[in-house]
Amino acid sequence: MISNQILQNTIDGIHAITRVDICVYDIEGKALVTTFSDTEEYSEAVLAFLESPADNQEVAGCQFFKVTEDNQLEYIVLAKGVNSDAYMVGKMTVFQMQGLLTAYKERFDKDNFIKNLLLDNLLLVDIYNRAKKLHIEANVKRVVMIVETKHEKDNGALETVRTLFATRTKDFITAVDEKNIIIVKEVKATETYEDLERLARTILDTLNMEAMSKVRVALGTIVNEIKEVSRSYKEAKHALDVGKIFYSEKNVVAYNNLGIGRLIYQLPLPLCKMFIREIFNGKTLDDFDDEILSTIHKFFENNLNVSETSRQLYIHRNTLVYRLDKLQKATNLDLRTFEDAITFKIALMVVKYMKYMERVDY
Repeated sequence: MISNQILQNTIDGIHAITRVDICVYDIEGKALVTTFSDTEEYSEAVLAFLESPADNQEVAGCQFFKVTEDNQLEYIVLAKGVNSDAYMVGKMTVFQMQGLLTAYKERFDKDNFIKNLLLDNLLLVDIYNRAKKLHIEANVKRVVMIVETKHEKDNGALETVRTLFATRTKDFITAVDEKNIIIVKEVKATETYEDLERLARTILDTLNMEAMSKVRVALGTIVNEIKEVSRSYKEAKHALDVGKIFYSEKNVVAYNNLGIGRLIYQLPLPLCKMFIREIFNGKTLDDFDDEILSTIHKFFENNLNVSETSRQLYIHRNTLVYRLDKLQKATNLDLRTFEDAITFKIALMVVKYMKYMERVDY
């Protein structure tokens, strides 16, 4: 269905040119949009016209028209007046509305196709047949971006993104759930992942300013054919989840920049629990005091540099060495050696992953 705002703009434009009053009714005889106030006076005439087999009638000093789409009645148009001008204005309004219905139907068909494409609900042959029917190019590079909003059904954010992409006719904006806006973007030959991340930040900044909506943006990888779009979508979803666990300070996360977090995210929880028990000798991370944990994090931040870490923590070098020795006794891991440091770093990430999975009830 056409939005009432679009309908009102359409009849206001025609009225401004022709000076003929117009009203559009739904198929139950309710006035949807109008250029005059006394619409109730014509309610009985509208209901009678709805029951008649005629497509056009002159009743109660007005011209009545039926607007159909695929032989289905959609609207009734009333044009005030019995002269030829009123008739022409009514026909013009019907023509405009049928054009809008066709455009909305095509947009709906494309939106429905893109949703099924993302969710892997189409057979390979159907993908190419429907893409051809809808005039969507199959063999062009595309990438999927997911914009996650803080609030469910954030229509303001969705409309802002659609406005931002209004001139990009080969890109598609849709939503497959309550919180995520999906962008299927055509990628030009000259565009790089850096360009896509810059676009993601533009979306982020625009939504923060115009829609007053805090969001995160995740990107899949660039794919070469339309049949691979679902893969890019799954990667973007993967990046969104992994970003929340390991890169919570980042608002833009790309799948190809996830690093080791991407591997940890795919580990089964029983294996993670066994790994943590082995690394921490039956203990958990909660058994270590805050002083030790903050020391470890700062040590990693400074690339295992003892002098720089002690300087930033405002402690003597020997104090830091004492803390690292204390940790070594508890875990048999010496963080001053690269191999043990890597093992402990992975253990920290695995604990983060386990806690996240517990929160989301996996």
